[in-house]
Amino acid sequence: MKILLMEDDAILAESLQEYLESEGYEVDVALRGEEVYDETFENSYDLYIFDVNVPDINGFEVLRALKEAEDETPTIYISAMTDIDSISKGFDLGAIDYLKKPFDPEELLLRIKHRFSAAQESRKEGYDLDGIHFDPKTGRIDMKDGEHFFLGEVQSRLLDLLVRHRGSVVGTADLLDQLDRPSHNALRVAIAKLKKRLGLPIENVRGQGYILENL
Repeated sequence: MKILLMEDDAILAESLQEYLESEGYEVDVALRGEEVYDETFENSYDLYIFDVNVPDINGFEVLRALKEAEDETPTIYISAMTDIDSISKGFDLGAIDYLKKPFDPEELLLRIKHRFSAAQESRKEGYDLDGIHFDPKTGRIDMKDGEHFFLGEVQSRLLDLLVRHRGSVVGTADLLDQLDRPSHNALRVAIAKLKKRLGLPIENVRGQGYILENL
């Protein structure tokens, strides 16, 4: 399991990194908000652990930007900001947990294990597509070569619909209903991205819709 930790306290960051690595996790560290963008551009992660008050861009804005880029990686906040408004904002942005500083590293580990166990359990309920595993609940994709990533909500909804009706044409109107801002051009772009990223045989049936061929 690969984790990106954003924490501007270098001593705390190093301590958490060493502790989590001793438990078998792979951990990269970002000391500033901008560094997260560089790390996520180059790597895929299973989990983000973000402090809120960091230089350049705070943890809330970092997660907001990642979500806008359709990065659905689960995120845990660790922060000394313990007021209800801050905690609420973290969850509203899509965080799965919010841990108040100071905390025992063992508590963080327990929360990570709980999240990972839940993800493993939900994986059993997903779809296998010619060696590609798709979990519609989380949007997680596991590729044949071991790479994994998370689809954005729109692409996840589209793929879920196509998979559930694989071998049959899914009407254009039904597919458009899955878009936040429905348009035929947006649908073509979204389907094209799915085909390119996953290499799945999704074909357009002129005047009707799209079909995911049986694998």
